[in-house]
Amino acid sequence: MVIVDVTKENVTSAGEIHSLSWKKSHEAFCSKEFIEKHTAERQTDYLRQKMSKGSNIYMLIDDELPVAIISITGSLIEDLYVRPDCQQKGYGTTLLNSSLSKCCATPMLWILENNSAAQRFYEKTASF
Repeated sequence: MVIVDVTKENVTSAGEIHSLSWKKSHEAFCSKEFIEKHTAERQTDYLRQKMSKGSNIYMLIDDELPVAIISITGSLIEDLYVRPDCQQKGYGTTLLNSSLSKCCATPMLWILENNSAAQRFYEKTASF
């Protein structure tokens, strides 16, 4: 397992993870039409924009397979996404905990208020 910086060379892999996981995590409270708009290409563009504005994005790779991403802007942690077929294996926990030290001050998390699954994960996992 290795955590790497997301760069222009690997951002499409990060965008694919973001798209797959975002769709799965939002299907309970977003319309199907809205979900389908979040293609790998769109999410790759979203990540490129974040990077151009100063966000750092990291990707966890296990056995050469990109499995999870996270973004950090200053001390704001966002965009923690794990491929749906790779969830419940500790990847999100590993990536979150390794990211805490990359924050420039006290880490802060941002999640949608109605994303109860994410809230439960952070409450159970976060060590800060």
